[in-house]
Amino acid sequence: MNDYQDFTRTTAIYPKIKAKEYTLLGLSGEVGEVCNTAKKEIRDNAPPSPNMTKELGDVLWYLARVADEYGIQLEQVAQKNIEKLSQRKNRGTIGGSGDDR
Repeated sequence: MNDYQDFTRTTAIYPKIKAKEYTLLGLSGEVGEVCNTAKKEIRDNAPPSPNMTKELGDVLWYLARVADEYGIQLEQVAQKNIEKLSQRKNRGTIGGSGDDR
């Protein structure tokens, strides 16, 4: 994952002065496109769109850029998430709501 994140730096073309804002807005927009693709599948009772892979790739790119702009490695993000979910699973609190389950 960190290799991918390093690669994204070579394709990152945006104003550095607004890098955090730009990448966060980009991530939000791309997540919207993923949701819109799924919505059309539901509306049209269609099979999964071949565009979903491309749209998820765009989400991944922006996620990598957001993490990078915050000085966080994607591998660290994934590892922390594994730890959090494993703890919740072990406590039987993976379902439900709230941050401190």
